[in-house]
Amino acid sequence: MDLHLVFIVFIGIIVGIGASFSGLGGGFLMVPLLMFMGYSAQKAVGTSFLGILIISISALAAHGKLANVDYKIGIILGIGGLIGAQIGARLIEHVSTASFKKIFAGILVLLAAYLFFRK
Repeated sequence: MDLHLVFIVFIGIIVGIGASFSGLGGGFLMVPLLMFMGYSAQKAVGTSFLGILIISISALAAHGKLANVDYKIGIILGIGGLIGAQIGARLIEHVSTASFKKIFAGILVLLAAYLFFRK
């Protein structure tokens, strides 16, 4: 197996653990790692969603077995997410990779600060 593919599998394992543990979907880890590997922001985001889909199905199955899922709320969130995902995918086409990095970093810093200082 190619060393590059081994690295990608390793990233998938780390993202799967992080996503299933935190519920953040894995994009917060996968997108920066893909960009580090040379992907444009747009390609990193799009590619991460395919990985996240597979990871999310597996995490849903595991959390479902543990009775940690409110299916009604999850479906309602998903319906809203369908609309937001279509808007977001079109918006990122108008953002350069350099600008995306700054926006993404800012979101992560704000999220980290919120979680850190939240009581």
